[in-house]
Amino acid sequence: MTVHKIPVALLLSGRGSNATALIRACEDPDFPARICLVISNNPDAPGLDMARAAGLPVKAIDHRLFKKDREAHERAIDACLRESGAEAVCLAGYMRLLTPFLTQAWAGKMLNIHPSLLPSFPGLHTHERALEAGVRLHGCTVHLVTEDMDEGPILGQAAVPVLPTDTPETLGARVLRQEHQLYPTVLRHFLDKSAASCQAEAALLVG
Repeated sequence: MTVHKIPVALLLSGRGSNATALIRACEDPDFPARICLVISNNPDAPGLDMARAAGLPVKAIDHRLFKKDREAHERAIDACLRESGAEAVCLAGYMRLLTPFLTQAWAGKMLNIHPSLLPSFPGLHTHERALEAGVRLHGCTVHLVTEDMDEGPILGQAAVPVLPTDTPETLGARVLRQEHQLYPTVLRHFLDKSAASCQAEAALLVG
């Protein structure tokens, strides 16, 4: 049976390690997604080169050209997303705070991965803060994006133990390995569930 692949767009700002994990997952014939576009606000992002090497369409939309008008920048992003045919969006190291325009435009269809076990340690410097707090478990979270930063509904989490010898770097490296496994797994379940819901709605309409 041929798997229907849903078009998914990626947004990144830097090296794109989570984007790489998602791209590799989508290469599996049984994975229910294909990457239709990779967008970065940083024209020099290494993640764009990685996506080009994978044969994917890329677009750089430099936020600096829009001065401080965040919504205008996001309208340009949204136009590219619509043109690409994307049905879902994954933030993969996208380091820009989103305005209500984009979060509402893609409500329920935009995912993000965060390097902590939310609701603990939203925002930046999560590994340093976890060590300072003395927690025994740390990890990562995939959640839906809403207007409130890192507060959207949680779709999946992965945990790692915090070791007495950990530094922010060693802890972060272990968390990152979990991110690369968690994000594709959650995306698969999210798309499968969305497809099942659409099929159920169609059956109700036919009935």
